[in-house]
Amino acid sequence: MKPLRFLMLNWRDTENPLAGGAERVTLKHMAELVRRGHEVIWFANDFDGAERGTTIDGIRIIRGGGRGSSILHARRCHREHGPFDLVIDQHHGLPWFAPWWSGTKCVAYIHEVLGPIWRAFYRWPTSAIGQAQERFFQRLYAGVPFWTVSESTRQQLLVHGVRDVRVWPNGTDTEPLQTIPAKRLGAPLRLIALARLAPNKRIDHVVRALALLHKQGCEAELTVIGWGQDQWRLEAQVDELGLSDAVTFAGRLDDAEKNIELQKAHLLLHTSMREGWGLNVIEANAMGTPAVVYPVGGLVDSTVHGQTGLVSEAETSESLGKAVIGLVNDPKKYDAMRTAAWERSFEFRWESVLRPTCDWLENMASGEQPT
Repeated sequence: MKPLRFLMLNWRDTENPLAGGAERVTLKHMAELVRRGHEVIWFANDFDGAERGTTIDGIRIIRGGGRGSSILHARRCHREHGPFDLVIDQHHGLPWFAPWWSGTKCVAYIHEVLGPIWRAFYRWPTSAIGQAQERFFQRLYAGVPFWTVSESTRQQLLVHGVRDVRVWPNGTDTEPLQTIPAKRLGAPLRLIALARLAPNKRIDHVVRALALLHKQGCEAELTVIGWGQDQWRLEAQVDELGLSDAVTFAGRLDDAEKNIELQKAHLLLHTSMREGWGLNVIEANAMGTPAVVYPVGGLVDSTVHGQTGLVSEAETSESLGKAVIGLVNDPKKYDAMRTAAWERSFEFRWESVLRPTCDWLENMASGEQPT
């Protein structure tokens, strides 16, 4: 195949302080395209202290603009550095509208439909406006091929009128353990939460579940890995509930430190409002640790209920605690579950995930019929 030229449009790149899982997986896919001999330019918003341009894993990063001006700078980037064979218009609440100004074949790339997450960050009526415009713009993109990471997101897009949605799941940087050592399910029960400390992640629900476990006589401790705007509120909640001796805020950890904590934990608890996929569920599984998650988009895809983890009946701390207690009382089920979770994590190594996704992107760029 002849070399192709790709333009990735994403509000952030991986050096942005606000970058998260979406940017990490985007980097992996774009770096694979470079490895195959293609050229990739990634346009992203500027941020304090950022260079206007840099190169990461062979990908040329170009930055410019910010809220309200990003699209103008993206159009300039397209004019100055084009032509391209494919523009990848990545949606994070708002799209880039590239199909209407680029004159280039486009695919839309979305990790999650935000939906209720708007309410976590904005009061009414701003939250309602955010949800309405998200639905409107996705319907506007109805004829544009979409790339997403879970069946849950695909179904939400179809409801919003999108017609062509391909699911290509995320991979994980966490290499599964070669073997999983025994992990006795005893006291203290070691729980872990791994997320940006933001309102939509609802770590306060995990803290309340811990308090409920203590009330039921279950000796448990919680490690919270991550950082963000909600840390002060969570620390205050922990103090108010008298859980200071049972909760550790570990902050940001590098991958090696994070994996050690995931391996030590008995269970990962995930209470997000919605996820595109739930990458940290697979990271925990790779370390031999199953998850108990809320019944929301993304998390019901990364967790196979009753096999690799549990999906709680409702989005409440009480339901989460009930699921945990049920597993604590059934050590054989727990052992089977952690083994199944670990075995499934091998399916999401990048070497397995990248090939079909990048084959599809090449086909879209070259105009060949995608398979």
